[in-house]
Amino acid sequence: MSGTNAASGAAPCRFAHYFVICGIDTETGLEPDELAGENFEQSPLKRTFKSKVLAHYPENVEWNPFDQDAVNMLCMPKGLSFRTQADSREPQFHSFLITREDGSRTYGFVHTFYEEVTSPQICSAMQTLYQMYQAENPSSASPSSSSSSSMDSLASSLDEADSPSSSSCRSAACGGYDASRDTLFVSKALCLITPMPFMHACRRFLSQVHRAVTAASPPPLPLESYVHNILYEVPLPPPGRSLKFHGVYEPIVCQRPGPGELPLADFPLGQTFTLLGVENLVHLFNCTLLEMQILLYSQDYQRLMTVAEGITTLLFPFQWQHVYVPILPASLLHFLDAPVPYLMGLQSKEGTDRSKLELPQEANLCFVDIDNHCIELPEDFPQFPNKPELIQELSEVLLRYGISPVGGAPPTSVPTSTTTPGSVSTRHPGLKSQQALRELEDDGRNGNLGGEQLAVLELLQGNATLERLQALAKRTGVRVEALRGVGGEGEAQGGRTAVEEEELRNAKLNVQLREVFASRFTMMFADYEAFVIHSAPDLESWLTNREQMHNFDKASFLSDQPEPYLPFLSHFIETQMFATFIDNKIMSQWEEKEPLLRVFDGRIDKARLYNVRAPSLRSSNYQRCTILKESAQAIEQRLLKIDHTAIHPHLLDMKIGQGKYEQGFFPKLQSDVLSVGPTNNKWSNRTATAQRRKDRHRQQTEHLTLDNDLKEKYMQEARILGKNLRQPKLSDLSPAVIAQTNWKFVEGLLKECRMKTKRMLVEKMGREAVELGHGEANITGLEENTLIASLCDLLERIWSHGLQVKQGKSALWSHLLHYQAREEKLEQQQAESPVSSGPERRKSESSIGMPSLRASVIQDMRHIQSMGEIKTDVGRARAWIRLSLEKKLLSQHLKRLLSRQALTKKLYKRYAFLRCEEEKEQFLFHLLSLNTVDYFCFTSVFTTIMIPYRAVIIPIKKLSNAMTTSNPWVCVSGELGDSGVRQITKNVLEMTFDCQNLGKLTTVQLGHDNSGLLAKWLVDCVMVRNEITGHTYKFPCGRWLGKGVDDGSLERVLIGELALPNADEDSGRGCRTPDMQHSPGQTRRVSITSMGGRGYKPTSAQIQEAIGEAVNSICKHFHKPEKERGSLTILLCGEVGLVGALEQFFHNGFKSARLFQKTVFVWDFVEKAVAYMESADQMGDMQETAPLGLTCVSLCHYVSAINSSPRNIGKDGKFQLLVCLGARDRLLIQWLPLLVECPVIQRMYEESALLRDRTTVNDLIAVLQTLHDFPITLEASLVKGIDL
Repeated sequence: MSGTNAASGAAPCRFAHYFVICGIDTETGLEPDELAGENFEQSPLKRTFKSKVLAHYPENVEWNPFDQDAVNMLCMPKGLSFRTQADSREPQFHSFLITREDGSRTYGFVHTFYEEVTSPQICSAMQTLYQMYQAENPSSASPSSSSSSSMDSLASSLDEADSPSSSSCRSAACGGYDASRDTLFVSKALCLITPMPFMHACRRFLSQVHRAVTAASPPPLPLESYVHNILYEVPLPPPGRSLKFHGVYEPIVCQRPGPGELPLADFPLGQTFTLLGVENLVHLFNCTLLEMQILLYSQDYQRLMTVAEGITTLLFPFQWQHVYVPILPASLLHFLDAPVPYLMGLQSKEGTDRSKLELPQEANLCFVDIDNHCIELPEDFPQFPNKPELIQELSEVLLRYGISPVGGAPPTSVPTSTTTPGSVSTRHPGLKSQQALRELEDDGRNGNLGGEQLAVLELLQGNATLERLQALAKRTGVRVEALRGVGGEGEAQGGRTAVEEEELRNAKLNVQLREVFASRFTMMFADYEAFVIHSAPDLESWLTNREQMHNFDKASFLSDQPEPYLPFLSHFIETQMFATFIDNKIMSQWEEKEPLLRVFDGRIDKARLYNVRAPSLRSSNYQRCTILKESAQAIEQRLLKIDHTAIHPHLLDMKIGQGKYEQGFFPKLQSDVLSVGPTNNKWSNRTATAQRRKDRHRQQTEHLTLDNDLKEKYMQEARILGKNLRQPKLSDLSPAVIAQTNWKFVEGLLKECRMKTKRMLVEKMGREAVELGHGEANITGLEENTLIASLCDLLERIWSHGLQVKQGKSALWSHLLHYQAREEKLEQQQAESPVSSGPERRKSESSIGMPSLRASVIQDMRHIQSMGEIKTDVGRARAWIRLSLEKKLLSQHLKRLLSRQALTKKLYKRYAFLRCEEEKEQFLFHLLSLNTVDYFCFTSVFTTIMIPYRAVIIPIKKLSNAMTTSNPWVCVSGELGDSGVRQITKNVLEMTFDCQNLGKLTTVQLGHDNSGLLAKWLVDCVMVRNEITGHTYKFPCGRWLGKGVDDGSLERVLIGELALPNADEDSGRGCRTPDMQHSPGQTRRVSITSMGGRGYKPTSAQIQEAIGEAVNSICKHFHKPEKERGSLTILLCGEVGLVGALEQFFHNGFKSARLFQKTVFVWDFVEKAVAYMESADQMGDMQETAPLGLTCVSLCHYVSAINSSPRNIGKDGKFQLLVCLGARDRLLIQWLPLLVECPVIQRMYEESALLRDRTTVNDLIAVLQTLHDFPITLEASLVKGIDL
């Protein structure tokens, strides 16, 4: 027991926690590994067998308990593999990591080699298996003998092609094994488990230990001395320092970044860029930031790990928050079914094609085929800001280190170890190199070359010396990297070896590439602190109310960003990694800052000192990283000047005669000396006292802060999803555990759905929600789009969970297609059987104006299928979701889809979310809540599609003037354009027409040509419906069209509003929020002098209030973000618009007595006033005051332009036009005094009229003055035909 404690006392500061040996257990013999996927059709040499942890030292470390199953599974993800003397047995290196519950990570570094099998039982078991196999498959002796094991690197197929053909290999060459002739080898793994990723140091240490085993003479000291030394006597280097310790043959150096530098990352980023190419890597980086599902695919485990660690390293200051399994063991493949964001690595089997890979969901998947240097991206996601400039800067850094930015070049790597005696190693490197050169030549398919890099590549291609070298390399099969290594050895400065040079070069390249990315975030989030909301008084109350609180003012942050950044940023600030980053920022008020946050905040402060810029002056100009040189220098200085040297390995107090050296075999180590740390080591004492000091401090602070377990519990609950599933539990894989994991997924999906729908509602309700205490208001169209895109993504993940068989990239669309096929079949059968559906039809048509649209999943699918613009299933599914959301039918449609239970059972496994009845009901209920708000997420996104519209003109029946001899026409306008003039067949009063999406409809121009005897026409309203979305707009009229009736208008511009659906038609859709701004109601503002208006006379106070309200609405309109302003036309000409309010002002006290039965209109007054001014002007009365004269001219000019317009818009229409033009050109307040001064006013207005009251007119002018601050633009339908 004392041993364990001694071991654990210094564990947090030790370089390595465990030394592990995995391999074959000769006691239990050969056990097939069912989980890794048993294949009896393969030769026994190709099958996978269970490996065991043979030994690990020490027994346990308190800080990092040993997880035997996980370590065994990750050391040998494919189990044991066997070879014969005929096969290549090159040692291999790979790394892995284990993420613990609390998110902390432990790294493992594994050196796998082949050891001769000496146990006769194992050999005879293999012989028996082979004979059984031969008896069952006499014809299928496979030509290649290599097993598909954890050892298979990309080169294995080439290795076999070159294996020496001697007589002893004949049985082996055909995948066989004969115990009398062949020597059997089995894989064994040596592993170091460390708290930090010192990849290069661990790799060198393990390869030296292996070298000691295979060397002709024994190592200087017993192996126990070296293992004991690295476990107990080598400390972690302190931050900002370097450390030298001794392996078996050479010293090993490692360094650790200082507190202000980027955290440690030892995996070679240069190799990641080489494997993928800069452009692909930036795409992958973008997908990672947006938390998509990312699957890495390669034959080589180390490549999987290098790319995964490389990409997560670049996220600084953010951290990946979801499932992270860079090497997914074969037994855990069901984890690809996880309906959450993940970053996983999958080993590709040799010779298997990507197309054969069955993935449960691909709608949101970024698939990275590392070995083929290509990447498959999800559809439509926003690009990272300044992408071309970022690629350019990264390419320049790579080119400085001699790396092609194109990707697909062979990574320059140091061979794992020197050639092992007895291992077959002839010309493979040459072959590998040839293959790589070929790949590089034809790797243009990535299209990753920018202009400058292209020039560099052409330069390289045009260089005769390089070409000759390349040809020579091809001819002789010399390894290109090896050439570089030889050169490097000569140039090594300060006596450093080529290996050390390579490591230094890698470290400098790593840090420079990372700095380029880090500086992007420093620029983009320089002002993030200003938008963090500190609302809780203490940590405890913050943790308890975490879900209800708004921690970041997203709307204000986005409004402060440059326009080009918005698509990306609006998505990114919705991610879990951003939420966690902000959580850490808020918690830093009460706790020590999280290390990444500390470094990032330090950088922002430094940037502020150098570059004092106002937060509002955000520019989208690309700013290059300025600290590349100094960051590389810091590393170089640490590696040149070693700060600490660890104790040398030394003889231990061991039993003599045990662990005798035997070449090629790893000895059984003496566990008693390795399970105990040194007692007299000054370093371990020092850390022990430091630990005691730390413990005391912790006990004191525990009284002040929350109990850690409680805090962890809160944090687990607070951070939404996937946190407790960062890494699947690797040990227990019973069906119960798998079921429980799936249950967690189901709960997580439901919770995510609740959060998303709530967020969408709160954002949409805006001010109203704020008054109810739901955090920030104000949603930009952009943000709404982000929320809807993330809803689409959630639905795809739900539909992918627990699929039986995957078909197509979109699980939702695939389900819909199955449903469509079944329904269409049923429809066909019903059509064949004569059943009357008459009465139902008549009922729907009896509703006024428009036959109702039937809510139908199939009909909406057909609309989407007919859209040529959408080319993929994922795109179709998203469009269908948007359309259903806009029609307020999403919940109803999905309920309908899932009501076909036989279909759901056929498509989904029992544990799938869609087959959990209670959760499914709750999910549909959450979606139903979205029906309470209006979305235009289909209309506003698919702006170029053709849409069928139906227009119906409803005359006032009681006056029986539905019959008219003139030819009517209509022109519908919306936010995106107008339909052009459409002639309507006489006396039909209804038409459908197709035209490009008009967006939300705003106005209808309605008119006729005044031909025939019955040319007068009394219209109640016009109804227009978008036949795809079902949105119906009502355009009230209530006036005559015709010469000599009403105001003599042959054409009217009607202002529309979205009509409420009928109750019967709308069952199940829920209710609808009132509109943001009022638009004309059912009772149309009727001109006060025209019919029906005579009874109603508003008081002067009401009139003044109405004008104030109208002006106020226009001001509010311009204060909203542009994306959510709605229609200005409604605010000007709608029922409570400015025109109506001014018309009432002018009507107050107007003498409208019918002289000889002729109605007098306000326009008559304006015309008379203008006529007076023109005559007065001719007489020169107004020349004395020049400005007044100019104003007078402008009024006359505008009135005559309106009168001479070819349109027959009637007198009220002309007055409306004058007010609109006056408001646009800021002339209203200049015209009012002219009209008031004009003597005509005394004839036409009573003494008490508002227009004759000086004070009231001055107040009106002051109110209208406020409109001068805004750029009023008028819709084309209003000003058509006016020539000013």
